[in-house]
Amino acid sequence: MKKRINGVLKAHLIWPLLLLPFLIAMTIQISATNIKAGQQAAIYVVFYGIFSLLLFHFNRSAVMSNVVNYALDYNLVQKHLLTNLDIPYANLDLKGNVLWANDKFLKIAGCKSATARSITTLFPDVTLDMLPCQITPDISDEDTRTELSFVFDDRYYRMVMQQITIHDYDFANDEANITLFENSDRFISIYLYDETELNQYLNQIEDQDIVIGLLYIDNYAETLESCDETERSLLMALVEREIAKSLKELDGIYRKMENDRYFFIFQKKYLERVQESKFDILNSVRNVTVGDENTHVTISIGIGLHAGSYTKRYEYARTAIDLALGRGGNQAVVKDGEDIFYYGGKSVQKESYTRVRARVKANALNELILAADQIFIMGHANADIDSFGASVGIYRIARSLEHKSQIVIDPDDCPSIAPALARFKGSDYYNGFMIDCSQALSKITPDTLLIIVDTNRAGLTQCPELISKTRNIVVIDHHRQTGERIENQVLSYIEPFSSSASEMVTEFFKYISDGIKPRPIEADTLYSGIMVDTNNFASQTNVRTFEAVAYLKRAGADLVRVRKMFRSNPSEYMIRAQAIGNAEIFLNCYAIARLPLVSSITNYPVVGAKVANSLLDMDNIKASFVLSEFKGKTYINARSIDEANVQLLMEKLGGGGHVSAAACQLDIDIDKATTMLKATIERMIREDEL
Repeated sequence: MKKRINGVLKAHLIWPLLLLPFLIAMTIQISATNIKAGQQAAIYVVFYGIFSLLLFHFNRSAVMSNVVNYALDYNLVQKHLLTNLDIPYANLDLKGNVLWANDKFLKIAGCKSATARSITTLFPDVTLDMLPCQITPDISDEDTRTELSFVFDDRYYRMVMQQITIHDYDFANDEANITLFENSDRFISIYLYDETELNQYLNQIEDQDIVIGLLYIDNYAETLESCDETERSLLMALVEREIAKSLKELDGIYRKMENDRYFFIFQKKYLERVQESKFDILNSVRNVTVGDENTHVTISIGIGLHAGSYTKRYEYARTAIDLALGRGGNQAVVKDGEDIFYYGGKSVQKESYTRVRARVKANALNELILAADQIFIMGHANADIDSFGASVGIYRIARSLEHKSQIVIDPDDCPSIAPALARFKGSDYYNGFMIDCSQALSKITPDTLLIIVDTNRAGLTQCPELISKTRNIVVIDHHRQTGERIENQVLSYIEPFSSSASEMVTEFFKYISDGIKPRPIEADTLYSGIMVDTNNFASQTNVRTFEAVAYLKRAGADLVRVRKMFRSNPSEYMIRAQAIGNAEIFLNCYAIARLPLVSSITNYPVVGAKVANSLLDMDNIKASFVLSEFKGKTYINARSIDEANVQLLMEKLGGGGHVSAAACQLDIDIDKATTMLKATIERMIREDEL
């Protein structure tokens, strides 16, 4: 075989020949000066040239031989080092067959030789689809690097794989590699890293991480008022004993910040145990009774973890406890980074009777309205009468404070409020008091105040784009909070114990300013919102609900006028009767009905709510669900009395609401929605969540 010498080595061998032209030129120059001297110099140059050629000819083979011997020795040393390398290493062909493996790799694989064996047989968790991708013009060797983790023989391994391309390599005389690469110029290089100890240390660090939590006693003052003096201290002592007992089992510590508020910490390794038990401390505290067995204490818990600092974890805990309280209490909320998990909250809670919070929020709203240059009021999409009634109430308050105010709503998208809108359209006073989303976006300024009513989720509002462009936002809602929080809130008033947003706004009239009260048409709308959301005052009512109704009655609300406004036509009655007659009793206690698609019905969600309320009148029915298709979506209205928390169920389907009244919207047909609903009910029953 003809051996070629290239590069630096070739230059090193031929440099005497490269000097020859210089010597010849020098000889010519000397001859021009002195011919005799030039002749003598020429003789030496000739001898130099002959000697250089002979030297190059005879040394070439010797140098090449030494280079080859060195390369072979180096290759043997390299092979020896690779064979005894402490890191498991192997080469695969593109089909995943082992071409060569070092001793460490063979030891882990548990075999003396792995040649021609598939990597999938050695490590079952490694499949062929995990191998590096094929190299293409747009993919280099470096881009084929892939990593995967797996467990083998109870140890954790990380495998690093990379496809290697052999460039310009002559295997003609490399007998050791002829068979290795005769069909391909590519192979896969594999490194194995044993990360068992590393994972153990990381798990220990993770387990020892600190979990920060807050625990509040729900309705502390109301609970103590229901007990006599001799029972109060005993009741609180028993409650604190249960709290201390639960935290002691978690090797945690706690400190009482106020009479009804606790701060606690424990190691993260105990959190999974608490989550699996679904925070049984909620039930253990609720079961504490003294004297009157109807007096129960409930608690709310907020936990924060996986934040960069303890301060951030405390902020997470504050956010979690606010969510728990905003959802009605008697539950635990865990904020794990951006993820939020809910536990408990199945039972109907005792409502709060304090008006201090309403007065404080009303005064704050008063200041915000006075500081704004204009007020936009917005409810949820496909607005119902409660959303519209609350909007009208805020509109009256803003106008009474002599501030420009407009309601952002699309009347064509809200068939359920058509009877109420008809009355407003007949009044010259209200010309222009409603605008659509595009108009609001064109008028917005840095000092605009946006007041959102009857929803606390940005995605459900009439105009979500308006939220992102507004710096000052107020949220007034009676639905339980979810993790989807509206940003840029300057005031949040979320009261799950309230019957409706209309009730909450009605209370504001008492505290905003002297002499402000709704006009009769406004009082009718607010009353309608309360009436519809309470199913004619049959559910979700308390003392404050009837006090609000009494206030509206004194302000001019006409009950007969309201009743006439919401009378049903004969077609609607027939549809309701048909749906009730065809209702399915699922698992002996859940009524599921469908509304037939009829062109005469334009507001299926409202009709569905009426059917759901009617189904609850049947004996042994814990909850009712009515499905209806409307504008390409499937709506589910859920109702219960006190035996099932339909709000938790609807949250599983992307909706929300109250413990006894909730709903959701699904972008699937009614058949798939029915199947999904049944599957969710069965799953929640198995997990003791329903």
